[in-house]
Parts: sequence; structure tokens; C-alpha cells
Amino acid sequence: MAALRPRSFRLLHTAAAGQSFIFGQVAYQWAPLPLKVRKRKFATETSQTDSTQPTPSGSSSDIASTTSSSSDISKTSSTSGHDLKDSALGWENSPDYNISAFSQLPYRHFGFNQHMLVNAEFKEALRQVLWQFRAPIRYAFAYGSGVFPQSREIPDTLPASPHPHPPEAVTKWQASGGKNIDFIFGVSYTQHWHSLNLHQHRNHYSFLGSLGSGVIKRVQDQWGAGAYFNTYITINGTSVKYAVVNLDTLYRDLSDWTTLYLAGRLQKPVKILRDDPRIRLANQVNLISALRTALLMLPDTFTERDLYFKIAGLSYIGDPRMRFRAERPDKVYAIVDSQMANFRALYYPLVSDLPNVNFAGQETSHPGPWMDDPDANYTLMQDMDPVRRGNMVCRLPGAFRRKLYNASFGMFDGSQKEFNELVAEPDKKKDGAGHEEAAFARQRSGSEFDRRIATSEGLPDTLKATVRKTTTWPAVTQSFKGILTTGPVKSWKYVMEKRAKGRMKEEKTKELGGEGAKATNETEKK
Repeated sequence: MAALRPRSFRLLHTAAAGQSFIFGQVAYQWAPLPLKVRKRKFATETSQTDSTQPTPSGSSSDIASTTSSSSDISKTSSTSGHDLKDSALGWENSPDYNISAFSQLPYRHFGFNQHMLVNAEFKEALRQVLWQFRAPIRYAFAYGSGVFPQSREIPDTLPASPHPHPPEAVTKWQASGGKNIDFIFGVSYTQHWHSLNLHQHRNHYSFLGSLGSGVIKRVQDQWGAGAYFNTYITINGTSVKYAVVNLDTLYRDLSDWTTLYLAGRLQKPVKILRDDPRIRLANQVNLISALRTALLMLPDTFTERDLYFKIAGLSYIGDPRMRFRAERPDKVYAIVDSQMANFRALYYPLVSDLPNVNFAGQETSHPGPWMDDPDANYTLMQDMDPVRRGNMVCRLPGAFRRKLYNASFGMFDGSQKEFNELVAEPDKKKDGAGHEEAAFARQRSGSEFDRRIATSEGLPDTLKATVRKTTTWPAVTQSFKGILTTGPVKSWKYVMEKRAKGRMKEEKTKELGGEGAKATNETEKK
């Protein structure tokens, strides 16, 4: 009998706890209305700030769902009028990358332009992919033609879908043809992440998986652009490709343009599924740097399509896939032409913040329904004042700017020693993430050298050469690394599929009279 007493006590304790819960719920339902209102208000305020930190469900990307259209996103990000304009001009002078909460960002709606709207069911299908990984994913986004179609036309004959048994939401979203869905996962500790993932998903890896997470970490972090790809993976009946990248590697590329391999992908519309405050801040630097680079390559008057084509094309300069026809030749044109509204949502707030460029016309002076028009192509104008353009050169990412300075050595009016001091790695200090910060990277006013670069006739070609120097080697080594990370069979299959798509597009372009290629060439000349 005595032996049964502990069990009886546990049963009584459980029953009492259950009754307490029920009584508590009843008490809340009958609570005075003012208390309920106060409770809801507190929850709302929290959800708009710190609750947007990454969670297993990826609820941070619900930020975008608080608006009903792309124009609403820009409207929200411009809510504060003059205050936001001042903030936009001030935060960039000394961005604080040592942040861990969204409430520490420069202002409340900072970076909302990065969140693209997609169908709610499709977004949930993408999130469900993340749920299949026990290893912690801090930052994640989906990108590519599987997420944002690169054609608004539905072909007469749909290509075979790569998905074995996709969710209905994926099938509906990819109505113009099934496409592999690409992801990038940002993780805090590379080796730990792969160790956990190897235990759960050994079949995702090539023969390198047999060598352990330590070897995989070295291959990921020390070769190429710092990304480790697993391709042709089926998750929830959907064919996906995902890359694992350390958050510090991603942060450095976004803020400094060390390779432009990851930063280039985020310069185009992507669907962020899990967000991180430090990465959102660095990506805003990346986006405004891409905007400045494009402006330096454009005349005083140009169209939206010209601007977005320049931005979208940056990461493809020097990409070996374009040289060896492993990508469709008009890929950049197709990306921009089919996503005008998304590009507008991404860059309109940044154009509004810069003092030297603006949309022409009264209609575009404020966000509105016009932003959702996929066929519109509005005109922009920029100030060609040498001082302002010199300031844009000075504000380019540090690693990229050093390459530009080296390419423009002939314009430097000083001694070799002074030039070496200018482009040399200065005395540095480490921030909390181990990132090297220097006075060089924090310069905000252009020098005479910057103004000479900005006003030179050959600047567009010099910028292209600098981008090519930044992107080519990481892209080439990353491609060769793919043979190891995905295996020779999958790598060959990937290349052949890309080449087949490129040839198919070339044939279609010839049938249509070369309109796509012609438009691409005309835009490139501009």
C-alpha cells in the first residue's frame, strides 16, 4: 500500500494542475476588457521588434505579410518622411554590426524592402523544407527561377517537372513549368551544423560525407566563395538544392564585396524565410552599394529597366557559366523583365533615400499602385555633379573599392608611396563578429582622386573590369568545388541541364526573330 502512495500523489498533482489551467483560462475569458486590450497591445509591439528574431518556424519573414502589396512595403518603409530620410543618410556612416535583435536596427521598418511577397501557401511550403533540418538554420532564403519565374509566358508544352510528389502549392506556383527550388542556409558554426546534418541526412552528401564534418568545413570555408552545395535533394516531394554558408562569410561578402558570389544573389529579389538582424543590416549596405555602382555606369537620364539590368548583371560579370553557355544568354534580361514590380519594391526606397537620383514625374514621387505594374518602365534622373559622384565612389564597399583604386592608378595625383598607403590594408580592429573594420572602410566624403574616377569616360568599363576581377576566381573555384561537394555524376548532370536550357532558349530566340537577344544587347550598350 505504501508503494502505491507516490503514484497516487502524482495523479492528484496532475489533476490539480489540469484544473488550475482550466480555471485560469476561464478567468482570462472573464477578465475586464481593459486588461485584455493592454495584453494585445503589448503582444503587437513585441511582434514588430524582437519577436522577429529567427525561430524554427521562420516567423521572422512574416514582416512582409503585414502589407498587402509591394507598394505597401515601400510605403511602410517611408512612413517617417523626413525622419526616415535623415536616418537613411545617417545610419550608413557608422553601421553597428554588433547587434543581436531587430530592435537594434537603425529604425523601426529598416530593411522591409528586402522581403518579397509570395503566395501564402507557397511560402509555407518553402518553410516546411526548413523544418526537415534538425541542424539550426539562423538565416535562410529561397531564390532563382523556381521561386520567381523568369518568364511571364506559359509554354504550350510544359517541361517535365523535377519534383517527384510536390505539394499542391508548389505545383500551382510553378504553373509555367516545374523548376528546382534553390535555398541558401546561413549557419553560426559550420562544422557543428554539418555534423548534425550528416547524422540526419547522410544521403545529401557526396563521398566527402565519409570524411567527416571537419573535412567538409575546410572545403566549405577555405575553397571558393565559402558555400557548400548539396544538389538534387528531394524534401517533402520537392526537388531542391541548398547551400550552407557561415553567417560571418555571408556578412563579409554583403558588406565588403569580397567575392560578390553571395551578395550578388541578394541584389536580386529573393524570398527570405528566416531573418537575422546583422545580415539584414549588411544586406541593406549591399543593396545600396549595388545601386550606386549601377548609377556610376549610367548616364544622367535612364529607365528603370536600364537600372535593374545593370544591378542584376553585376554578379554575372565574370561568371564562367555565362562564358561556357551553361546559362541562357539572355538570363539577366529575363530576370528583370519578369520581375519589374519586385525590383521596384526592392530598390524604390533606396532611390528615395539617395539625394542625387529620383524618379521623373509626379506619379512616382510617392509609393502607390503604380509600383505593382509589371509592364511600366519609368524614367529616372541623376545629378552628375562631380562631388556627389565622387562621394558615391568613396562609399563603395571597402574590398571592392581597393580594386577600383588599383585599376585607376593612372589618375592618382601623388607619389607611389602615398598611393600604396591609400590602398594598403590599414591598421584594423576587430568587431564582435571578427570582421575587420578600418578607417578606410568608414570614409564618407570623396577625395579629389574619387572625383577623377567618377568623372572619367572609361568608368563603366573600369567598374566592369573590377567586378570581373572580384567575381571570376571565386566563381571558377566554386564550380570546381562542386565536383567534390555534389559528386562527378550530379555535377555533370547539372552542367548538361544548364546547357540544354541555354540551347533551348537560343533556338526560341531565333524563332522569335532575336527580340530577346536584341533587347539584351541594346540594354547592355546603354
